[in-house]
Amino acid sequence: GMILASAFMNNGNFGTPVVLFLFGMDVLDIAIALMVLQSLLTSTVGVYFAAKGSPSADGIRSALNAVKKTPIAYGAMIGLTFQYLNVPLSKTVQEAVQLVADGAIPTIMILLGMQLATIEFKKISLAKLSLSLFIRLLLSPLIAWIITFLLPVDPLTRQIMILMAAMPTAVYTTIFAVQYDADPNLVSSTTLVSTCLSVITLPWIFHLLL
Repeated sequence: GMILASAFMNNGNFGTPVVLFLFGMDVLDIAIALMVLQSLLTSTVGVYFAAKGSPSADGIRSALNAVKKTPIAYGAMIGLTFQYLNVPLSKTVQEAVQLVADGAIPTIMILLGMQLATIEFKKISLAKLSLSLFIRLLLSPLIAWIITFLLPVDPLTRQIMILMAAMPTAVYTTIFAVQYDADPNLVSSTTLVSTCLSVITLPWIFHLLL
């Protein structure tokens, strides 16, 4: 639960719009690339730790089996294959994919809301919550700042990478925490509190980047 809450940031419906607002359309492709990479990590590494932290887990093997059953990575590989081979999709398939895509975010928001409604704050460890918030909102952008200076990237890309690393906890982590019973109270509460606190931390970090 701690790993889910602190290691995976909301680069999709939060980070990408923020980058679009601050930097414009010219660099949106950078944010989208980071979002895709983050989604793949969440659906593989995130699922692994969620399954490994499940009360019913029996070790590494069951966690790896959970990763194998997650379809997101397979969908990405199929998409890349179709793109590389220039395989056209029929209008019916495109409409079906778009329908599922349009319903993804509302479904996630409903699930998050249902989980938030059942949070028992008295049972949440304040120490774990505070540590998760510190890692997600402050330590993560600091680590990104150090790493980006070791990478051959231009200053604008460096700013975007650091800003994306400072985003609040990803909503997807709540889904995995609920599915595998990996301390969903902690994960969902960290998602809620980090999203609220990001209103303060993100402008401050962006100010430091200027």
